Amino acid sequence: MIADGIPIWRASITMPSLHPMYRGISANFVRGGATVLENAAHGSVEERNFEKTPIFYLLSRGERIGRWILAKGEGLDYPQLAEFALAGGTDHLVSLCEFPKEVALRGLGFSLTSDAPGGFSDDQLAIVKALVPALGLAAYRVAVSKTATEILAVYTGARTSARILAGETQRGTGGSINAAILLADLRNFTALTEVYQPGEIVEFLNEHFELIDRHVEENSGEILKFMGDSVLAIFPTDAEEPQKACMAALASAKNLLKANEVLNRERTQNGGPDIGVDVVLHLGEVFYGNVGARGRLDFTVIGRAVNEASRLEKLCGTLEQPLLMSESFATTCAVPCQYLGSFELRGVSKRAEVFRLADAAE
Repeated sequence: MIADGIPIWRASITMPSLHPMYRGISANFVRGGATVLENAAHGSVEERNFEKTPIFYLLSRGERIGRWILAKGEGLDYPQLAEFALAGGTDHLVSLCEFPKEVALRGLGFSLTSDAPGGFSDDQLAIVKALVPALGLAAYRVAVSKTATEILAVYTGARTSARILAGETQRGTGGSINAAILLADLRNFTALTEVYQPGEIVEFLNEHFELIDRHVEENSGEILKFMGDSVLAIFPTDAEEPQKACMAALASAKNLLKANEVLNRERTQNGGPDIGVDVVLHLGEVFYGNVGARGRLDFTVIGRAVNEASRLEKLCGTLEQPLLMSESFATTCAVPCQYLGSFELRGVSKRAEVFRLADAAE
């Protein structure tokens, strides 16, 4: 019930979303049930059908309130209202509430459906009208908070965004952690920019970054940076369980390389390029925190282990291996590995002992 005496059968609040995957979000309530949150993905059936809704009708006409008396056959050309009428709905009311113009979230749609024989009375409509501004203010506060949280996670990752929202926002804040490091680089990608248009290059990047992110995330890792055509991800570990983090990073690497092969087969069948991925796995201590200028920060990892991983990646081409591991990683992950030799790394005093999976040659 919105207020005593108002016969609410269904209620819904619909708002746009700034999340890159979703066009909008709605909270739906049916009498006797729980409130259900639903996301409408970009390109989904819900998005395509939005033009067939009462909310779109009001937006297109610049109106803020609409009412359809279902018992009299009004609004039945809208599929949703026809469904409500068939299930016993008698009256449907929509109110639009506009948000402040300084935010991209334009506002919300507040929908109420009654199944009472007479629908909503004039007094009940007056109560709803009086409640909408307060409801809009509350929804605006929730929407802004939710949007800030979600967008921050999109740009920084869930684990990192949680630390930022917890108050780690000053330059230098953070600390040392142990982590398995995954560095993935698209092979010979610079040469493709001489052949393909910028829009095509971005599409290639997105396809490969999507599969890398999927396999990193499913193994509890987190991408910290997209650096041109490279990806830096970490798998934090407790000092007592480094093997667990290494196994997660290794599973991500193996799975993303297999997925990349499938992607390339599909693309080359359509005349597109074959884009390989080189992956380096390392284990070490890093500083995880805020780095940058006072007013422009990056929450990332830095340290010797990150530099070593970057230098190791250059050996993938030299050794013609898509997956290389450092000595610390190979000895910790406890899977059969083949020693490839000792190599000098630019800017690193200690020579690197480099390994690959023992079954890589099979």
